Amino acid sequence: MAILKIARMGHPVLKTPARPVEDPKSPEIRALVADMVETMIDADGTGLAAPQVHVSLRIVVFFVDASRVSEEEELEEGGAIPLTVMINPEIEPLSDETEADWEGCLSVPGMTGEVPRFNHIRYRFLGLDGKPHEREATGFHARVVQHECDHLDGILYPQRVVDMKRFGFTDALMQGTRKHLEDIGEE
Repeated sequence: MAILKIARMGHPVLKTPARPVEDPKSPEIRALVADMVETMIDADGTGLAAPQVHVSLRIVVFFVDASRVSEEEELEEGGAIPLTVMINPEIEPLSDETEADWEGCLSVPGMTGEVPRFNHIRYRFLGLDGKPHEREATGFHARVVQHECDHLDGILYPQRVVDMKRFGFTDALMQGTRKHLEDIGEE
């Protein structure tokens, strides 16, 4: 296994829709997935798409820590969403309801933005065994899946930010928030 270089915003591989995987069970795909998982963990991420490591294929790896799983899912899943490998994933919104929340990205280091996402989705994908899988997701779980699948379509989260006042360098936004709270006497 190896730590792969992460493509940064502006690189052409992040702007181009990725190609479908022909053979999910191939040794090359298994090796790529192992390297992606190692890279994601090393970068302290919760998800990673193949285009982010300069490979234009429709592959995503992710997990959701138990502390970020919604109450509805916690009852169903029994805790964290385990490490998941999705090949050729597809997303179906299950309601029109969206929720805006802050996102960051390994390909857009040091920045954050508020992004609206569908709050309840169904997603389908192939596993490394080539078998189809289907899950429903809400909250942060749904957000992670949508964020990572956007990478497969050549979309980065800043393209989904509605109010550019809600996008910027993480440290500057947090400093501005602290200053505002001090000014109004709430810190």
